Order: sequence, then structure tokens, then C-alpha cells
Amino acid sequence: MIRASDLKKSDAVKIDGAPCIVETVNVQKPSARGAVTLYKFRFRDAQSKRKTDLTFRGDEMFEEAEIERRPVQILFGDASSFSFMDQKDFSQFSLTREEIEDEWPYLTEGMEGILALTTEGRVLGLELPVLVSLPIVETRPSIKGGSVTARTKPAVLSTGLTVQVPEYLETGDVIRVDTRTGLYASKT
Repeated sequence: MIRASDLKKSDAVKIDGAPCIVETVNVQKPSARGAVTLYKFRFRDAQSKRKTDLTFRGDEMFEEAEIERRPVQILFGDASSFSFMDQKDFSQFSLTREEIEDEWPYLTEGMEGILALTTEGRVLGLELPVLVSLPIVETRPSIKGGSVTARTKPAVLSTGLTVQVPEYLETGDVIRVDTRTGLYASKT
């Protein structure tokens, strides 16, 4: 059992019997004396991918979920699924586009740092690195004299994801995208 006040991002607990992963934690400390500190969590159900916002007092207890994070490598992919290999026991599995819909726009062959979330031998989903590098395949030409802090323009990346990037970037540049927000982070 784990207390609400001890939960951190990426911890796994059971909510109504389903394994859920903590995505965000927000602590509210009231100004009144004798008031209770509240912890607001955003949980993502590991099986259904549904997000839930819940608030608890710091002393409330949770049952820890048995979720194992195993490093995996992408073997190959097509328009409907990706095949992965577990880097510990070399077993292979496939996940369809519907099963990894949120992660799909960031996946490329040869990508490193991917973790498979497993429980009882079943793969529940993927956990991606915070930043991924993707090349720009289509964007408007750069404007001469464009600066780093200037306006942005849309850019289509190699996976089909469209993000807003600074005007000075060109087709062929490789950028880093934050997988939590889907926003441009930096140029590599």
C-alpha cells in the first residue's frame, strides 16, 4: 500500500481494480489552519488509455499495481501495426495502431528508450522517452533574417505529425519533440 502523498509521476496504482499510471500530480495546500492538504492526480488507465482526474487527501492509501517496465526495440512497422522485441528475453509482440494511438505519431524504426508496460505477461502499452528526434519532411521555406524567437510555422515530420516550429527551420532539419505535449522542444 502507498499513501497519496508519496505518489509521483509514472507510479502505478490500482483504481477501482484497474492498473493506472500517474501522469500529473498537483498539490493544493490550503491557507486555513486545520485544513487538509489535497493531492490532485491525473491517472491514465493502463488498459483502456482513459484519463481520469481525481483528488485525494494525503493520508489515503492505494494498492500498488504490478506493472513491469521492460525495454523494447521496434523491429518493423506498417500502416496498421508495429512489431517490437523485448530486449531482455528477445520475445516479440505486435501492437495495432488503435492500441498505441497516442504514441503512434512518435514511433520510428530504430528508436531507442521505449519501455513496454506489462502485467501478468500481457503488454498494456508503451512508455516513450520524453523527447524524440524527428526530421522535418515538409514546411514553408525559411525567411531570410528569421530569428530564433520569431514567429512559428507548421512543419510536417517524418511520422506525419504536424507541429509548430520557428520560421528559420527548413525541410531536412531534425528537431526534438516533447512526447507529453506534442510540441516543438529544440533543434538537434
